[in-house]
Amino acid sequence: MAMLLSEDERRSALPPLAETGWRAVEGRDAIRKIWKFRNFSEAWGFMSRAALAAEKLNHHPEWSNTYNVVDVTLTTHDCHGLSAADIDLARRMDTAAGAATVQTDHSLPVESLCQVRAR
Repeated sequence: MAMLLSEDERRSALPPLAETGWRAVEGRDAIRKIWKFRNFSEAWGFMSRAALAAEKLNHHPEWSNTYNVVDVTLTTHDCHGLSAADIDLARRMDTAAGAATVQTDHSLPVESLCQVRAR
């Protein structure tokens, strides 16, 4: 069974992830990041790379995809919060995302290119 991150592990691991756009999820011991890719193909490619990394770690994200947007939440369900697996997967996902842009303000609506163009 996975172990929750200790306070020292949190102080060490979370600030560098915050610098890349990961944010705490209100009301949960979880982190979230929203990537915006140039198109659906890039978003799908990222999801494929991330899925392979997740499978290798046997640790799977909560995520959604709308056209060019991939919205990911990481938490470890068997320990009910953040574990080392979440940190590892977050880092691997950051590498897999390449030059995608990141929506860091999670209070704003998440809009895909399709939604923006439809306005």
